Amino acid sequence: MNLCLIEDDAELGAAVCAALSDADHRVVWVRRVQQARAALDDDALDGVVLDLGLPDGNGFEVLRDLRARRKQIPVVVITARDALADRIRGLDLGADDYLVKPFEAAELLARLRAVARRAAGAAAAWQVRDLTIDEQRHEVTRAGECIALSKSEFALLRTLARHSGRVLTRIELESRALPDNEGAALDVHLSNLRRKIGPGYIRTIRGVGYVIER
Repeated sequence: MNLCLIEDDAELGAAVCAALSDADHRVVWVRRVQQARAALDDDALDGVVLDLGLPDGNGFEVLRDLRARRKQIPVVVITARDALADRIRGLDLGADDYLVKPFEAAELLARLRAVARRAAGAAAAWQVRDLTIDEQRHEVTRAGECIALSKSEFALLRTLARHSGRVLTRIELESRALPDNEGAALDVHLSNLRRKIGPGYIRTIRGVGYVIER
């Protein structure tokens, strides 16, 4: 996953970054409210780890702003505040989970996997004109007719559809959809995918990347 860690404590932040990176997640670490607001504009984010106690504000503000912009990125709050009122407030503002410090890295990773699964289940299908990409069934149909795709082709189409309207670079597509393949495989899989779904869905932005528009 592409994750944003919002944590001002240098020692804890470094430890969490290391644990997330060791689990093959990509992490952007910020330590201030203003930095967090800028980082959360990235539509490619898959999850947020949010501390409530920040030097220029608090995580509640960040969470409120995030949900006010109708961004449904999964958020796991990490905090030393263990009062019931704080936990309720965080959940009511839109947090997906709440973890009280100190915690083990393994538990944070498990909670991130859990909120990611719930988020995927909430948006398990994407529509791109007459294409329907069904996450749970691992099925793609065009105007009701099933299209047989390989695992890699489906992963590419799902990734592009999930971020429809946003240009994804080659590196982003490879890391998200083809993590176990060599870079040269991207061109082969994209070519096969385009042939199977038909023209006009995936657009190449030369020198930048690829985009699919609904």
